[in-house]
Amino acid sequence: MKPQDIEDLKQLIEFLKEYQVAEFDLERGDLKIRLKFNQPQAQASGISEIAHMISSAQGSVPSGTARSAAPVATVQESTLDADAELHLVKSPIVGTYYGSPSPGAAPFVAPGDRVEKGQVVCIVEAMKLMNEIESDATGEIVKCFVSNGQPIEFGQPLFSVRLG
Repeated sequence: MKPQDIEDLKQLIEFLKEYQVAEFDLERGDLKIRLKFNQPQAQASGISEIAHMISSAQGSVPSGTARSAAPVATVQESTLDADAELHLVKSPIVGTYYGSPSPGAAPFVAPGDRVEKGQVVCIVEAMKLMNEIESDATGEIVKCFVSNGQPIEFGQPLFSVRLG
């Protein structure tokens, strides 16, 4: 890593600590960063709260990180605006997300697929148990908010569904 990258990472860590973000994952090419912080009080922040914190703090982020933080905040804001009229399928449990029944298999659903209420859309592994998560709405999958192997929280949005 270049010295500027290390400095940007330090500023990111301070930002995440300030807003009490428990976990943060970043993947860019072969660079993978995973940060976990111990929280004195367990507070579950939804994606919309985090996106709001990022966008509201964007003005106060030091100029060295504004360059890299701005695209993230813009993407989050536009995603939230576009998804405001969509139904969110949320995780009913804490665990690890898997989009397909086994490694290398086709995903249960993908953006553009039609789902029926009660159709399995993913698996969440919790305590070595594979829990099938079913859609609670009928419609078209618009977006998947998580990636394979990602730790997820209770109530975290997994998919957006255009009802109909």
